[in-house]
Amino acid sequence: MRRVLPLLTAAALAVAGLLTSGPPAAAADADLVRNGGFESGLDGWSCSGASGAVVTAPVHGGSSALRATPAGQDNARCSQTVTVRPDSAYTLSAWVQGAYVYLGASGTGTTDVSTWTQTPGVWKQLTTGFRTGPATTSVTVYTHGWYGQGAHLADDLTLIGPDPGQPRPPAAPTGFTGSAASASTVALSWTAATGATSYRVHRDGAAPLTVTATSATVTGLAASTPYTFRVAAVNEAGESPVSAPVTVTTGSGGGNPGNPGLPAHALVGYLHSSFANGSGHLRMADVPDSWDVIDLAFGEPTSVTSGDIRFSLCPVSECPGVETPAEFKAAIKAKQAAGKKVLISIGGQNGQVQLATTAARDAFVSSVGRIIDEYGLNGLDIDFEGHSLSLATGDTDFRAPTTPVIVNLISAVKTLKARYGPDFVLTMAPETFFVQLGHQYYGSGPWGGQDPRAGAYLPVIHALRDDLTLLHVQDYNSGSVMGLDGQYHSMGGADFHIAMTDMLLTGFPVAGDATRFFAPLRPDQVAIGLPATTNAGNGYTAPAEVNRALDCLTKKLNCGAYQTHGTWPALRGLMTWSVNWDRFGGWEFSRGFDAYFGG
Repeated sequence: MRRVLPLLTAAALAVAGLLTSGPPAAAADADLVRNGGFESGLDGWSCSGASGAVVTAPVHGGSSALRATPAGQDNARCSQTVTVRPDSAYTLSAWVQGAYVYLGASGTGTTDVSTWTQTPGVWKQLTTGFRTGPATTSVTVYTHGWYGQGAHLADDLTLIGPDPGQPRPPAAPTGFTGSAASASTVALSWTAATGATSYRVHRDGAAPLTVTATSATVTGLAASTPYTFRVAAVNEAGESPVSAPVTVTTGSGGGNPGNPGLPAHALVGYLHSSFANGSGHLRMADVPDSWDVIDLAFGEPTSVTSGDIRFSLCPVSECPGVETPAEFKAAIKAKQAAGKKVLISIGGQNGQVQLATTAARDAFVSSVGRIIDEYGLNGLDIDFEGHSLSLATGDTDFRAPTTPVIVNLISAVKTLKARYGPDFVLTMAPETFFVQLGHQYYGSGPWGGQDPRAGAYLPVIHALRDDLTLLHVQDYNSGSVMGLDGQYHSMGGADFHIAMTDMLLTGFPVAGDATRFFAPLRPDQVAIGLPATTNAGNGYTAPAEVNRALDCLTKKLNCGAYQTHGTWPALRGLMTWSVNWDRFGGWEFSRGFDAYFGG
């Protein structure tokens, strides 16, 4: 009978509950973090760079804990995006250990929260709370250390609150902007909508365009025509209301928006014309027909700030058998007669060029013009490296630069383009530090302290995009760079080239600011830059991996873990440092290009 009474009591209470008219019970709170004890390794977690690892000691609970180590400008941030219920209260907590350890949540839709502690050698619980916004369906929880400090530990991380249950459609995107990228193309961007898995761009009279990024390029438009666009966010529950409309008028169609005289897929290479180095000298006449664009390396300044560029052939003492100037010029004409383009490349590793004054700008224009005229060249390649380009403090908007070396370079190139007309070929070969790193950092930053060279090519590319024939970023001699997936990518494999090229063809917010969006380039303006051999530079990529990158970008095949935001069969091709190193390596690079594109 002792066991019957509780059952009868429970039944009576249940009946009483049915008869009462009180409010229904709230949904039970749940822990929404996946693998918060790190018992399944880093499953569900994303850690910056290579900072995060799972250890078996010390641990707070279970058999594993997270150990993350800051390095350089990386504060060892590990994060997880969690689905939540709108307008609901949540409590975030974790057990931590280390000199400086932070715990926080972002994207809450109200006030993002963060707390920290100093607890070296001893476990301590950090706890904070927040309420989600009325349209918030996911938040990002994270832990990180601090710059220059040692490793920190985290374990038993939880997010306690209402289970989100069934998903809801996201809110309408905000921050919707657009600009005319050409006479037939409009670039659009917007702020990410929480919980969205894709977006639909609507234009009157046209089928919606579906994309997964917070940007889109609309092509096939008529010149000098206004178009009105709206964007909606989409997830498994449906489509949001559309955004406020944006009207953009396409360009007039003047100038030369294409790539004058280039094949659909082009191979670009640098010819060591003024030096030999370990690869040996190669005469212009002996460059194989595989090469569509030949960049003469290098024109260099008489001093860093003079703007006075000089070019001369390699001396006989360094390059036995070097051709005479007359033979060199004749070989250039023969290449051009065969449809090839020959350019003067300015800068290189040792040729620092800083056009800090208008006098230097004018000297650059006149001296480069003399070189082009003397050798009968097709155009100019800008290969400014090192400290040639950096942004002054306070120069924070790539769309309106104020730094003299940037402004004067843009002006100089526009002058040369105007002088030589629509057939002038303009290419650029920046390093990833000066382009894709701008997705995270731009110049010295809003508070100073960053490397002022970060992203410094972006204002140049942006200002000259209508004149630009090819951008071939050097996907080598590079550190790890964060892609559009929020993950860091390292050189040497297909993944790096896929992620870096996807950024150029999709566009990205500069320094994470969605209102300052670097619009995508046309695929025919983009080539991938690689070293020809292991001797040519760090980041050599084996031919099979090069082919895999091309498969992914042009056919969306063999992409691996990284998912591109589009497919670009018109991708222009490949660039390599260098023709000489390719010969040194048995022509592996150019033969691979020919085999892939049927050359």
